[in-house]
Amino acid sequence: MNKRPSFPARLDFSAGAVKTAKPAPTPNAVSQGHGMDSGAVRMNMVRKLAGQGITDAAVLSAMGLIERHRFVDSALVNQAYEDTSLPIGLGQTISKPGVVARMAELLRHGVTGPLGRVLEIGTGCGYQAAVLSQLATEVYSIERLRGLHEKARHNLRHLRLPNLHLLFGDGMLGYPKGAPYAAIIAAAGGEAVPQAWIDQLAVGGRIVAPVHRGGAGGGQQALLVIDKTPQGLRQTMLEAVHFVPIKSGVA
Repeated sequence: MNKRPSFPARLDFSAGAVKTAKPAPTPNAVSQGHGMDSGAVRMNMVRKLAGQGITDAAVLSAMGLIERHRFVDSALVNQAYEDTSLPIGLGQTISKPGVVARMAELLRHGVTGPLGRVLEIGTGCGYQAAVLSQLATEVYSIERLRGLHEKARHNLRHLRLPNLHLLFGDGMLGYPKGAPYAAIIAAAGGEAVPQAWIDQLAVGGRIVAPVHRGGAGGGQQALLVIDKTPQGLRQTMLEAVHFVPIKSGVA
């Protein structure tokens, strides 16, 4: 692998810790006219996530650090820290904070330090990519819709995250140049996990993605966890979720 950029934030990985790292000074929500105390509202969101069962201290810390209101339209800012998905344009949504935290926790599956190289399928507005950047040494995030790719670049510019790489392309194909990945996460659901993702996953790595129950023709989606072990693949189907459908190609 190529040398990875430095890890951009110090997180408290001690058991039970729920603390935020100290980011570079940025204007708070009030100074931007959003009319909220961003830090206090985020900490309330983190407390609710912990109450919902999120126990990974690094995930809670990352959720407290990244300002979700910066990734939604100004008309929706007052809903930014509610546990709800919100439209971000082009028929896409930003996932609920609870879902982002749950998938990030599954992705880490008990590691005590940062993950290695991570591939995110579906950048969207960039929020989950920003959270992942606090949990991994390097993140590649790919988006098939040019409009959202540009929106994510704009949303993330102020954070100046040296370990986050935004890509425009077909996420169904993964990103072979960055492989092998310690983890792969998808923000859109299909009938099955593409073989390209499995091929690009390192042995010992994990995929977390929504899929249709029952494969082709299945209605309800559920979270699927795939662990790539030396003995082969181990698949675990978890709770029901609702994501936008995954599509091939670019637009």
